[in-house]
Amino acid sequence: MNLTKEINKASLADFHDNLNHDVSNNVLKNAVAEVGIFQTAKNIDAKSKLNPAFNIEVPTGKVTNQKQSGRCWLFSTLTNLRTEFATKYNVKDFKLSENYLSFYDRLEKANYFFQNIVETADLPVTDRKVNWLFTSPSGDGGQWQYGANLINKYGVVPSYVMPETVVSESTSEFNATLNKLLRKDGMEIRRMIKENVPTDQKIQEMLSDVYRICVYSFGQPPVDFELSIRDDNGRMIEEDKITPLEFLNSYFSINLNDYIGVMNSPQTSKKFNQVYTIDTQGNIVGGTPEKFLNLPIERLKELSIQQLKSNDTVWFGNDVGKQSDRKLGLLFGDLYQYDQVFGIDTKMSKGDALDYGNASVSHAMVLTGVNIIDDKPNRWKVENSWGDANGDKGYFTMDDQWFDENVYEVVINKKYLTDAELAAFNQEPIVLPAWDAME
Repeated sequence: MNLTKEINKASLADFHDNLNHDVSNNVLKNAVAEVGIFQTAKNIDAKSKLNPAFNIEVPTGKVTNQKQSGRCWLFSTLTNLRTEFATKYNVKDFKLSENYLSFYDRLEKANYFFQNIVETADLPVTDRKVNWLFTSPSGDGGQWQYGANLINKYGVVPSYVMPETVVSESTSEFNATLNKLLRKDGMEIRRMIKENVPTDQKIQEMLSDVYRICVYSFGQPPVDFELSIRDDNGRMIEEDKITPLEFLNSYFSINLNDYIGVMNSPQTSKKFNQVYTIDTQGNIVGGTPEKFLNLPIERLKELSIQQLKSNDTVWFGNDVGKQSDRKLGLLFGDLYQYDQVFGIDTKMSKGDALDYGNASVSHAMVLTGVNIIDDKPNRWKVENSWGDANGDKGYFTMDDQWFDENVYEVVINKKYLTDAELAAFNQEPIVLPAWDAME
């Protein structure tokens, strides 16, 4: 390829003249250099328009804190369960152990990686799918269905039974260590298959190594535990010995299998009323695969409002880094007015943003309330998992424009879907590649 169009002296002179043509550029240049792009571009109307008052609201307690880990999806999944328990048993700030499920998530993900390596062993290492698998064999990230699969298989425990560790709260060292091991193990599995050597026993030995690393890092998960919780009236909820699955089945009525993922991906490559899944996306071999029914954004709002009205929170996937103020807890569609500051046009459709890498599903949070005026939502209450030092004691306020532009998935009880939507969801899904924008 022969590149010929260079920036020359004439080009630079034009740039300079264009800049000096408008005297306001000098003021903006000073402002940006002195306080930064975000502060200069911030829309000061955001705080007044995001008044944290909502006419539909699910009673909730203190927020959780995932700290330096990527477990937002798991914290958000457990919010649905702990909110139910808190209401049912009058324990407002009840907490479940994310660390307990994180342990099994990492063990199961290792096995899921090994099985994918076996399935792709005949492909060259330069194949895009193989490269994708080895790029990140195991990580903190996940989807709502990951959490549902873990809970259905391993149950849940209160936070005191398996508290957080230094490693569970800051997982970068764990990720680096485990991924290095998994890449070496994956390479060995590919070699064994190429040489027609059975791999089952070797994979069990590899999983035993992963189990040991997880125990050292997260602690030993309990087989059973003593249940001892005092409710807000001083009454004790207690049992001498109970297993995590018994605790789930005896104290929680929520059926996670009743909930499905509804996404909004308005790309030309995807159709509405079509169900999709993503290749290699999962955490448990034999678990329920992740499926998404693609619907217009207005339908995601309608379903979310129905669920909130029934006193049920809503897990949602989003791109939290866009137009947000972490400290103030603001999610406002026009929070940073970059285009006005620089005199540029960066607007693009949601579908184009996904197609061209300007958007991603980067975070999971929970809708716990909404404010409706004239039958339309204008702002939403969001429970985040970044601790109570951010936002309104950890709760964020989101305007409806931000929902339109940055919400990509909500998890909805199937009873709120129409018969046609359910029929569409129950179809065989179209399999998207592992590197799809909705991954």
